[in-house]
Amino acid sequence: MLPARTSLSALFLPAGIDRSAWMLLASRGLRGFCDGFIAVLLPAYLLALGFGQLAVGLISTATLIGSAIATILVGLLSSRYPLRALLLFAASLMAATGLGFASLSSLWPLVAVAFVGTLNPSSGDVSLFLPLEHARLAESAESNARTALFARYSLVGALSAALGALLAGLPDWIALHSGIAVLFAMRAMFLFYGVTGFFICLLYLRLPKPESHAAVARVPLGPSRGIVTRLAMLFSVDAFAGGLLVNSLLTLWLIQRFGLSLAAAGQFFFWAGLLSAGSQLAAAPIARRIGLLNTMVFTHIPSSVCLITAAFTSSLPPTLVLLLLRSALSQLDVPTRSAYVMSVVTPPERPAAASFTAVPRSLAAAVAPTIAGGLLGAGWLGAPLIACGALKIAYDLALLVAFRHVRPGGGSS
Repeated sequence: MLPARTSLSALFLPAGIDRSAWMLLASRGLRGFCDGFIAVLLPAYLLALGFGQLAVGLISTATLIGSAIATILVGLLSSRYPLRALLLFAASLMAATGLGFASLSSLWPLVAVAFVGTLNPSSGDVSLFLPLEHARLAESAESNARTALFARYSLVGALSAALGALLAGLPDWIALHSGIAVLFAMRAMFLFYGVTGFFICLLYLRLPKPESHAAVARVPLGPSRGIVTRLAMLFSVDAFAGGLLVNSLLTLWLIQRFGLSLAAAGQFFFWAGLLSAGSQLAAAPIARRIGLLNTMVFTHIPSSVCLITAAFTSSLPPTLVLLLLRSALSQLDVPTRSAYVMSVVTPPERPAAASFTAVPRSLAAAVAPTIAGGLLGAGWLGAPLIACGALKIAYDLALLVAFRHVRPGGGSS
């Protein structure tokens, strides 16, 4: 009889990956599920509280700025404290964030909670969990299995976010069938978010102690400082572009332009999430054939073209088709980008590299939602989509030119 690890978990934990990685995959799944319904529910919740479109962008901006500052602190403290301790702090903060949004009704207290908390209004992971889990994942895999592990990590996140998006219509269903107020049901969803943070704490408590090199690193960054700086600058362009169309704002755009219901928006993001999830499995084999960098660039550009085209469509069906095509292509660069960053730096620098490449991304993305919210409020509905697509294409071309001669030290599997 085959060992339990081979028979039960070979798909998600193939050879070269430590068994403890399953706890990080489970954490990503729980967070992704919550992020999936929060991103769709957030604009409707704020509108139900009596706020306008600008408030949606403002809270999204506060969330991303707060995440950027928290990520800076992670980069500075990662060489002094165990990764598990920092992960436990992040999970506790997630629990407090859910409780705060479930109990508050005024704008500025909500902005404050969004700033210090872990709320994620986008389709990807932009919280302080990201650099911490990436660094721990890199420790859990040999170099030839690293891209495969990051692909599974992204797959779990995308699948769980897709399932979570379906849950966004639950408050309306509860109100229709039970007589409970929609706003009360929405608050219960944020409470569920907070409880999930508590369960993630329990998962992190089971993690073994981090590798010794992560605990004794004297400085956050050393020989790889130049590479990390260049990557961070380019990633910030991509993040600013993505911030113009985080899921909360895309939901608002679909509601304003086509009158899409909250339940229908949740269904759309479910299917978009499934397509994104399926593409994660293709990332590793494509990277083996054409390389990590080429996978990042040449799968990303067509998705941006689809987004720009969607801005000019006049009816809902072709718009949704284009957005779904974009979803099928836009996330192929996520696991390859993570593996690329972890492969071009030395092992002691990985926590700081993951943090410092994420910080400019979070800061750049933080400014964009307020700008996009203002554009939508002014009636320029297509502007965020066009700007997002054009900037992402510029980023892809610049990345290819700047790093075409830089090869990962750990291979490109």
